[in-house]
Amino acid sequence: ANLKFVWGQVMWNTAVHAEFIHDHADYGFETPGVKFNWRTIKEKRDAYVRRLNDIYENNVKKAHIDIIRGYGKFTADPEPTIEVDGKKYTAPHILIATGGRPVVPSDSEIPGASLGMTSDGFFELEELPRRSVIVGAGYIAVEIAGILSTLGSKSSLLIRHDKVL
Repeated sequence: ANLKFVWGQVMWNTAVHAEFIHDHADYGFETPGVKFNWRTIKEKRDAYVRRLNDIYENNVKKAHIDIIRGYGKFTADPEPTIEVDGKKYTAPHILIATGGRPVVPSDSEIPGASLGMTSDGFFELEELPRRSVIVGAGYIAVEIAGILSTLGSKSSLLIRHDKVL
């Protein structure tokens, strides 16, 4: 499963609930003293993602699909072959799911860059930050800014004016 998508969807749903609670009084509901607990949603979200991962992995095993984790490379063999950690695998169809990792610029490129975090760090936060600054104008940046703001973090979204269409 795309973990960021699932994690993001859970956090988006959390923000939607916060908005509904905010509007309850307009519909005659009295909800005094409602409090949000970041740690609770983080624990429940992470458990949900672990459960989904187990389900997906079991479904892959039931379908007789081998998952091979490691660093691989194609070989010069005549049949489609990859080598992963010294072992060769040949099959008519080979899917290589490389995944991705964010690149953080160095402090010499952008002073203070090491003080920030990537979107991966958002999902590792142990508590809701009182203030947050999100750099970027992509959908993930805008979504994270909206979620943090709705849940109570004073949030700012920074964009480069010459790069937004």
